[in-house]
Amino acid sequence: MTRADLLALTPDTLASLANRGLVKRAEKDLAAGSGPVVTTGDDGTVRGTFPDGTRTALPPGRGLDSADCTCAATGVCRHRIGLVLAYRRGAPAEALEADAPEADAPQALEAGEPEAEEPEAEALEADAPEAEALEAGEPEAEAPRVDWSPGEFDDDALAAALGRPALTAAHRTRARGYPARVHRPTAEDPAPRVELPTCTVRFPVPHELGYALTDAAAALRGEVVTLAVWAFRAADAGQTTEVSVGGRTAAGLTTRTAAADEALRAAVALADDLLLDGAQQAGPVFAGSLRRTGRELAATSQHWPAGAVADLREQLDAYTARATRYTPERLALLLAELHARHRAAGQDPIGVLGTAEAPVTPLRRVRLVGLGCRIGGTARDRTAETYFAHADAGIVLVHRARWDLTADEAPTGHDLSTRRLLGSPLHALATANVVSEHTTRAADRTVTLSRGRIAATSVTPVGSAWTELPESLLLRDTAAHLKAAGERPPRLIRPRVEADAVRVIMVDAVDGIGYDPAAQRLEAVLRDPAGNGVHLNAEYNPLCPGGLDALAAALADGGVRAVSGMLGRTGGRTVLDPLAVLTTGGVTVPDLAPGAGDSPLGTTGHRPADPITAALETALTILADAAHQGLRHVTPATRAALADGADRLRRTGLVAAARLLDDLSRALHDQGAVAAGPHWVTAQIHLTTSLELHQEDGR
Repeated sequence: MTRADLLALTPDTLASLANRGLVKRAEKDLAAGSGPVVTTGDDGTVRGTFPDGTRTALPPGRGLDSADCTCAATGVCRHRIGLVLAYRRGAPAEALEADAPEADAPQALEAGEPEAEEPEAEALEADAPEAEALEAGEPEAEAPRVDWSPGEFDDDALAAALGRPALTAAHRTRARGYPARVHRPTAEDPAPRVELPTCTVRFPVPHELGYALTDAAAALRGEVVTLAVWAFRAADAGQTTEVSVGGRTAAGLTTRTAAADEALRAAVALADDLLLDGAQQAGPVFAGSLRRTGRELAATSQHWPAGAVADLREQLDAYTARATRYTPERLALLLAELHARHRAAGQDPIGVLGTAEAPVTPLRRVRLVGLGCRIGGTARDRTAETYFAHADAGIVLVHRARWDLTADEAPTGHDLSTRRLLGSPLHALATANVVSEHTTRAADRTVTLSRGRIAATSVTPVGSAWTELPESLLLRDTAAHLKAAGERPPRLIRPRVEADAVRVIMVDAVDGIGYDPAAQRLEAVLRDPAGNGVHLNAEYNPLCPGGLDALAAALADGGVRAVSGMLGRTGGRTVLDPLAVLTTGGVTVPDLAPGAGDSPLGTTGHRPADPITAALETALTILADAAHQGLRHVTPATRAALADGADRLRRTGLVAAARLLDDLSRALHDQGAVAAGPHWVTAQIHLTTSLELHQEDGR
């Protein structure tokens, strides 16, 4: 009897189930002749007897953590892993004695003290990014791969494999509703997986629940695996990848509390007040109302509008401080977002408003790969957003740090690069492999790391880890990736997921490096291995004066291997906003680089906007000015600009958009500011979405 589930357990999967240190030790034991004698019973149970007397049994239908082993280690041990590796190497079970010693019952070791678990420090040290090849021995069997769906498991199978308590907990979450993104098997990534709001679940072994992998803490494993299976069921039924599961009554109506509806209406009412009175009239009392409403939204699990309210409060704080972080365009976008989410809440409340999951989920041991850092801040503070690839989950997480400043402080990004986080300088953390057992993840993919007890977190150089990321994060064909991403909801109602667009692009060549002085932007064209052109656009950050100089030097180095950053489309072109550059000499993080920004840079011609983009952007600027002033205080110049903007849209062929500006102008003139508010909202949503779609399409 062939155990397909054991043949599917590759060394990388085994490392995910335990840690790479145990896998390496088991491989060395096999190479030294200390592997087990392997037998397979009539019922499919694979047994192994080790030279030290340890006996291990791997019954079918059970994961490694529930297998039998007579050693003293708790959880997955090197004997279980060693037995899997020995079986995969093709040990001929038929040549062994049919009456091999039974290993089902625990037995004492023949000699010496009971073996303890692997030392944690050794495991951390061994958890380096480079996976060693199997050493001497017979060729490893190929793992069988089939096109299958975890949705095939019914609730009885879930209860049998994961336990009734896990199923009960999952039912409570489904009653509230949750969103999920389903990834079906591909040739490059044959393990189906599900992205839940605060964790990821993978199914590396076809038709087996016992080997399901998740980055959630062990206590939550059964619940999240169940939620992932239900997500696959919903996706299979609708032939889709983005699903909302549960949260609805039998009549198909969304289950929402009065408190949730009241909190959302309060947020929209505050947005209306701000639109009518403008940023200048928003004093401390209004800021307090925003803060209170944000808490109420978060308490009712409406995380996405809560995030918009928090950003709105930050914009007003920046305006009060005369900080450059405030822009009328950003203010207008946030006002429109709150209204858009309110309008769309009845169609897909979970996707539009946020999941009812817990705000954060503790994760088990995770390995993160640093992809760079972005510096921000005001006159009163500095922030650092460090981006990490979570390879096992196939996603990117972001870690935030903030420092308050005194009146005489004005640190640059390079000054911050020596500030210590998790015991390491920021510049080291941004380009490191981090292995941590003290990690929590939020629904917006922000991650919190803490050192905890000794050796619970290790920070080591990134090495070649970028080039070993899964194909969902490491792109060799950007055009194929963007095409596969498919259509998404408009940005105004999309889940507020941090780092969703961050990817690592493999680079074969770099062309056309130059600086656009009008836009204060460094530009270049990267060529990926498939020959696609990726337009790198890096805007000048005054908090990081040496950033563009360092970026230009890295790109001109001649040894560029990969670039990390936010990938998207603008004007029909694939565009990357870079975070870091990997060259043969190491990783450069522009925001943390030294320098005063005085190096000479070759210039490039300014690329004018196409007529449609120019007309839409002009109209949005006019709407933003009106929101900044407040509709009650709109100046004659802004009223005239609305008419001119409508004429320009009409000449460009955007008749519907022009009509919306006309409606706003008439309402302001005939009915007053209060009646004009809904017209402003409709125009802002329409124009914002139109510009987004036009830029992505490029036609």
